[in-house]
Amino acid sequence: MQTMNIFLQAQPGGSTSTLIIMGMMILVFWLFMIRPQAKKAKQQKKFVEDLQKGDKIVTIAGIHGTINKVNEDGTLSLEVSPGSYIKIEKSALSMEWTANVNKVATEVKK
Repeated sequence: MQTMNIFLQAQPGGSTSTLIIMGMMILVFWLFMIRPQAKKAKQQKKFVEDLQKGDKIVTIAGIHGTINKVNEDGTLSLEVSPGSYIKIEKSALSMEWTANVNKVATEVKK
């Protein structure tokens, strides 16, 4: 019976170090995972809100076009070739690809 009491006693100071390690893990997780994702989501939201007629964009499916009309229901009318229009959701736009296309177009104009 006495050997059983030895196993049931808690180690002194063990819970404090465990809490510190868990806190550090949560901090690292937040710094490298949650914070960058939230920052990117905020940039994407601003990008979608700033769209206007005449902007050249690229969708996540790789469709290139020019915005013909911005609708209030969260959709865009996209001109993919002269006289050809498609309706897409604003959430289907690629911020990175659109930035690259517009950067190349700006460099060519110079």
